[in-house]
Amino acid sequence: MLYSLEPDQSVTGGPWFTDQDFESEFVDILMQQCFKFLQHKAVTAAPSSIAGVLVGSIDPIAQRSASLTSAAAVWEFINKLGISKVSLTVEHIEMLLGALIYDGKVERSVGADGEGTPVTFYRARLSVPTPTGVMHVPCGACPVVHSCREGGAISPSSCVYMNDWLSW
Repeated sequence: MLYSLEPDQSVTGGPWFTDQDFESEFVDILMQQCFKFLQHKAVTAAPSSIAGVLVGSIDPIAQRSASLTSAAAVWEFINKLGISKVSLTVEHIEMLLGALIYDGKVERSVGADGEGTPVTFYRARLSVPTPTGVMHVPCGACPVVHSCREGGAISPSSCVYMNDWLSW
């Protein structure tokens, strides 16, 4: 290979590899910082009260819109931190955000800019709602629930799953 040529990322592994070794600590730190940035955006978008005065929008649509951010904004934040000695691109940040999506920490939303061009936005998922007790009833996942009736071959009083659920 010529000295002046830079090898393709498919050969070197991109910024996530050093000397053929995967830099998991580097990736973890970058993912933590990306998530911290998105969390901060979500928290600042939520209404709060300062000295008894409500600050921020109560409208959930406005809150959601204010918490959305682009991969380019996350990239700018990471660059300003200066935690990477390797030059990162917006595509690299999108890879990290994709991993956070698969981890269930971030969600992706597609919108449009002023000219109608599709733009991908990201936001932190601060908490997952806890399921209610009704969601745990075995009838909700039972494949023969339509045949279930009192006095029939399949009934709630003779259901093994219902008895286990009630005894729990």
